[in-house]
Amino acid sequence: MTKNFSLSRQLAYALLVSSVAASHAFAASAAPVAKIAQPKLVVVLVVDGLPQEQVTRYRDQFGQGGFRRLLEQGAWFSDAHQAHGITVTAIGHSAVLSGAYPYQHGVIGNNWIDPVTKKSVYCTEDGNFHYIGEETKPDDGTAPTKLRVTTLGDELRYATGDKAKVVTVSGKDRGAILLAGKTGTAYMYMEKTGNFASSTYYMQQHPQWVQAYQAAKPQDRYYGKSWTPLLADSAYVNDARDDLVPAKPGVRNTFPFSYYSDSGNLDGDYYNRLKAGPFLDELTLEFARAAVDGENLGRNPAGVPDILGVSLSAHDYVNHAYGPESKMSHDHLQRLDRMLASFFGDLDKKVGMDNVIVVLTADHGFANVPEFTEARGISAKRIDGDKLAADLNQHLASTLGVDKLVTTWSMPNIYLDYALAEKSGIKRADLENAAARYLMEQDGLAQVYTRTQMESGFVATRMDTLMRRAWNRQLSGDLMVVTKQAWYFGKGVGGTSHGSPYTYDTNVPLMVFGPRWIKPGAYGQYAEVVDIAPTLAHLLRVRQPSASEGRVLVEAVK
Repeated sequence: MTKNFSLSRQLAYALLVSSVAASHAFAASAAPVAKIAQPKLVVVLVVDGLPQEQVTRYRDQFGQGGFRRLLEQGAWFSDAHQAHGITVTAIGHSAVLSGAYPYQHGVIGNNWIDPVTKKSVYCTEDGNFHYIGEETKPDDGTAPTKLRVTTLGDELRYATGDKAKVVTVSGKDRGAILLAGKTGTAYMYMEKTGNFASSTYYMQQHPQWVQAYQAAKPQDRYYGKSWTPLLADSAYVNDARDDLVPAKPGVRNTFPFSYYSDSGNLDGDYYNRLKAGPFLDELTLEFARAAVDGENLGRNPAGVPDILGVSLSAHDYVNHAYGPESKMSHDHLQRLDRMLASFFGDLDKKVGMDNVIVVLTADHGFANVPEFTEARGISAKRIDGDKLAADLNQHLASTLGVDKLVTTWSMPNIYLDYALAEKSGIKRADLENAAARYLMEQDGLAQVYTRTQMESGFVATRMDTLMRRAWNRQLSGDLMVVTKQAWYFGKGVGGTSHGSPYTYDTNVPLMVFGPRWIKPGAYGQYAEVVDIAPTLAHLLRVRQPSASEGRVLVEAVK
């Protein structure tokens, strides 16, 4: 009896101790979690046309404060992709802060065919608005009207009662406008004057700091100057030969590159030439610095975060002209590295880099120049899209007996006249299949998707997935054509392009820096550019953009 009582007390005591311990554990877990401060400024850098492979190929030559700072002190995802099938500037920039694919965000190319007018439209054109103080053509980019979803900046402004500032700048209108979203403010380079200007979508008059910047005319200081190699000749020994591809008429393909105008005056000829070289990016970052000062970015009096979006356009122009394997592209990236180091140094002084999150990515990669690729024993050529569509129309007329069944095209999209086919007794599926069979017999084409296939939602391969994401039911063509690897749509000789679902076009840098929020490291996990928006939304503690499909990069978040 006594022994049993003693055992019972021991058991009761053990249960009591366990209960107290559990209570303490619960209390500890329920204790208030220390609140991690929001960043004061989020800087989103998009290097237009930068393939991931160039970052790794030239990494050892970078200085200490630019790309290397992000690579070594931030999180770098080596297997990051613009994971849609049409890899062009407008689509890529739309993905960065919307976290969405084209089938939802509605920007299906730089240009596409309007379903009502059947005419080509530009991704950011809107005739209801015009540039402030600058000439505006009907197809100039002035507004984000065609972007159908919200962006991170829109959600941050919503969450802060519009107190947060979202300012973007780019050498291209689409680079600035599609980063700014619906409620940010975009500034873009004017190739006729060299100014950075906004449009009446955002405001009726530039703020004083912009007027002061324009009055100083920093763009004029490069007149008569040349772009020469930054590094010693030995640094470029593995680059492609300058003479591998003949220069286009009136264009040099060897250093030095001089910036001038044929008239001898500061005019549109000169300002347009500035785009293909490092000086455009210098100006873009200089304007970004002026925006940090003029708008007090990162020092918002309401105590809320701000966003600065900077799209650096020159690398795209350089790669188009000379190829990513060229000495010019190599040198431009090294110069950009030094520019970024200087820019980060200024942010450190003005805001403090421990208060900043920096994201760097690209809108697309690049194919090598076909002549370079063929010299390495790989088939690569340019495909004349206009001729391809015209030949398809002629083939359909001769085999189906009806002319003009192809109404128009904007490669890789081809549009068919279903009404004419039905009126002529041709079934939709028969028309699509006849067109697809013919196209698959043509040199340089790897795949053709029909509207029926796309509407069915069927996907079996990664290419299927990427192309399905790029296809918008209301806007895209009835046929979507994919070139073979290393081939692309283009005319003439010289230069190269992008736009495919292949890794040289999709694999882009994704680096995130922020010592208080980000765990440094080289991450091999698969990631997508659409992951940027939800990750930043998580860190900013705001709602994700409306059509975001990315994931939070939890492996890199503290």
